[in-house]
Amino acid sequence: MNSFYTPEELSTLGLKCFGNNVLISKKASLYNPENIEIGNHVRIDDFCVISNHIKLGNYIHIATHTSLMGGRYGIEIEDFSAISSHCAVYAESDDYSGNSLSNPMFPIQYRAPYGKKVLIKKHGLIGAGCVLLPGSCLEEGAAVGAMSLVTKNVPAWTISSGIPSRVIKERSRKAIELEKEFLRNNQE
Repeated sequence: MNSFYTPEELSTLGLKCFGNNVLISKKASLYNPENIEIGNHVRIDDFCVISNHIKLGNYIHIATHTSLMGGRYGIEIEDFSAISSHCAVYAESDDYSGNSLSNPMFPIQYRAPYGKKVLIKKHGLIGAGCVLLPGSCLEEGAAVGAMSLVTKNVPAWTISSGIPSRVIKERSRKAIELEKEFLRNNQE
């Protein structure tokens, strides 16, 4: 038994669009698939939750038990990026001040959800157990260490870690050269 959907099965899920070599576990949950765009060479593992406005580029891996909660604002993940296991990315959240009711079981007039698009640019990496809040942005080549809380932008080609995350060092840019070599040697 294949644990990933076949291309024929993927076409029945109602995705907005999907490319070639897309591997989505049959144990993943997709909510509002008509708002989900998936590029080429993307793998989504077991027990992931992919919800609402999500756009995934090419050569992306989303590891097990990760949630991408796009809400109305959306999450965009660019090429050559990866999210490790047990991560949560939120583009929308409820107001926890006590001035409104919180959770989707209440009509919107009783709630005060807020949000902002989350962007993970090319070569972005997120370590295990991380949480990204609305409006977070990993600039190109940014990496976030395990168990970190991202509340703002992570500068390009840096490694950030902690709660809240902060830059701890620079990251090598060799991935850019490796990307070019890989694409040159693996033309479709």
